Amino acid sequence: MSVTDQILMRMFGRPRGLLGRCGGIIMARTNNDCAGWVIELLEVQPNDRVLEVGFGPGVGIKRLSEVAAHVTGIDQSSEMVVQAKARNANAIKSGGVELHNGSVESLPFADSSLDKAMAVNSMQIWPDALDGLREMRRVLRSRGTIALGFTPYSGQRKEGLIDKLIAAGFTKAHLSEKGGNFCALATKP
Repeated sequence: MSVTDQILMRMFGRPRGLLGRCGGIIMARTNNDCAGWVIELLEVQPNDRVLEVGFGPGVGIKRLSEVAAHVTGIDQSSEMVVQAKARNANAIKSGGVELHNGSVESLPFADSSLDKAMAVNSMQIWPDALDGLREMRRVLRSRGTIALGFTPYSGQRKEGLIDKLIAAGFTKAHLSEKGGNFCALATKP
């Protein structure tokens, strides 16, 4: 991995330290619109329990907390957990938001306990995307929806996303595009 790649990973992939804090500030601005669009595509309802994987600085969590009954999230970066907790302090205090430090491959949630799940600009850095998708499927209830959103600078390719969702056991997989953003959506049977 080149020095540039290492810096970018420390800022945006697995943020930590000063570079991670700066990366979080940038992500809060650059991912906000995509997160809002992904939430619209998920058609989040007031009684939904929603998971965000790789929530970064917590802008998607904040938007979700304004429309869902309960929002939970997991992120590998302790720096991002700190930023997201600060951004969502009131919702956490009221019990509407719960944030965890951890990995998509080992979600600390019961089987079939959530209605919807999303990730914005995070799947491309998961150690094993298929394992992560299978774990997200495990925690979704039957007919629950997953949405994987990406901005043009994510590095994620559109090709193969639908195949990964189907391989993980999802159905009705399809791709939506808006501007340079794209989102793969699917349903747990």
